[in-house]
Amino acid sequence: MENLTENLTVLYEDNQIVVVIKPHNVPSAPDASGDEDMLSMVKAYVKEKYNKQGEAFIGLVHRLDRPTGGIMVFARNSKSAKRLAEQFGTHSVEKVYYAITRGVVKIKTQQLVNFLKKDEKENIVKIVPMGENGAKKAELVYSLLEDNGAESLLEVKILTGRSHQIRLQLANIGFPLVGDVKYGKEKGRTGALGLWAGKLSFSHPTTKQKLTFWACPDQTKEPWKKFRMEKYFSR
Repeated sequence: MENLTENLTVLYEDNQIVVVIKPHNVPSAPDASGDEDMLSMVKAYVKEKYNKQGEAFIGLVHRLDRPTGGIMVFARNSKSAKRLAEQFGTHSVEKVYYAITRGVVKIKTQQLVNFLKKDEKENIVKIVPMGENGAKKAELVYSLLEDNGAESLLEVKILTGRSHQIRLQLANIGFPLVGDVKYGKEKGRTGALGLWAGKLSFSHPTTKQKLTFWACPDQTKEPWKKFRMEKYFSR
């Protein structure tokens, strides 16, 4: 993989936080693949920019699935990490995703509620009955923005933060994400996964000011070039 540290897209930074763009197919943190990851890149960025001795402290307070691209916030000290983690833990952070699905979605706005459980052996998440041991509630609301006759562009707001929840919950109602080989049964990826974390809104860990960040996916690449994404980010 190319050295992404040099091309790190920073939306905002101060002495408490760093807000960046995670490209598709880059891990949020180190994993078994050994591929370059966002946590390591942000550490390297801060260490180089501020000429820090030793390893820079960067707190990982949330994650995006590896195939998903979009906005992430990292903490620059332990106190800010704790306060941001509390916001994510209590679901007080607003997270808006943009999803491209196979098929034309008929119900324009819908709330989906399921109970999910991770199958560690197969490394997938499954929908299970509410009372099953280890089941976690997953809730989202989607709105149809437009379709092109074969695919739909959705705005998705998640009310919980469960692994793979958007991918699984949309596939469960018959509209898997474009490019999803795990839940969409596609035989090979023809571009990036059709899922993008486009908006992140939270309270600054020290000033308490409400911060909101928007980021549009690369419209020159699949599958985003099929829709005029910029009109949803012109704020």
